[in-house]
Amino acid sequence: MADVQPIPDGYPRLCPYLSVSGGADAIDFYVKVLGATERMRMPGPDSTVGHAELAFGNSVVMLADEFPDMGAVSPATVGGTPVGLHLYVEDVDATYEAALAAGATSTQAPEDKFYGDRNASILDPWGHLWHLSAHIEDVPPEELERRAAEMAAGS
Repeated sequence: MADVQPIPDGYPRLCPYLSVSGGADAIDFYVKVLGATERMRMPGPDSTVGHAELAFGNSVVMLADEFPDMGAVSPATVGGTPVGLHLYVEDVDATYEAALAAGATSTQAPEDKFYGDRNASILDPWGHLWHLSAHIEDVPPEELERRAAEMAAGS
């Protein structure tokens, strides 16, 4: 029997696993709006998604429909989420607008940040928080420190 790798090829060490109510629609949203590539999908009972994997560049996000009997519930079921996913995109403004048009809710409009990224945040239609970013400026450490102090002082 061949040696089995504890971390399989093609998988990063950390893969967020999202529970949603409406897995097929969520996959469509993540592919069309956030630029994911569907790697695989396994059906669950009653036309649900039992397990799916989406690639965002070299990252993997797994997801499935809610299965409350197994403790897998969505943010909508528990009344919100304490976790956000940070996603670098080519164009924050375009992705943000596409997400809103597809049913997401804005939690922060696009804006340039002191650390050199342009950011926006949305709640997707399934209650997951996404922070959308594009790196727009390389900020040297001394300048980053100055800007952070300025922001902390309320300037």
